[in-house]
Amino acid sequence: MAENAQEAANFLKAISHEGRLMILCHLVTGEKSVTELERLLSARQAAVSQQLSRLRIEGLVVPRREGKTIYYSLADDRPKKVLEVVYDLFCGKGD
Repeated sequence: MAENAQEAANFLKAISHEGRLMILCHLVTGEKSVTELERLLSARQAAVSQQLSRLRIEGLVVPRREGKTIYYSLADDRPKKVLEVVYDLFCGKGD
């Protein structure tokens, strides 16, 4: 149980940053290139890459290279499930 608690704590730390949370929100709808994420987030490439690196280290996203372009997608359904709850709590009802 302690191991699972540590894994959960690491997961929550990884998504607790606004930039990383927004990246995951965009990846819920499917794979995106770094350039697409820059545009969607109105952020610089260095900032997006830094947050993607942290998400990759935490095992939440996986990269795929196609030529010079790197695409990212969710590694599994955990972020999607959590983001659905967050959306329902904070965005869904317009409260």
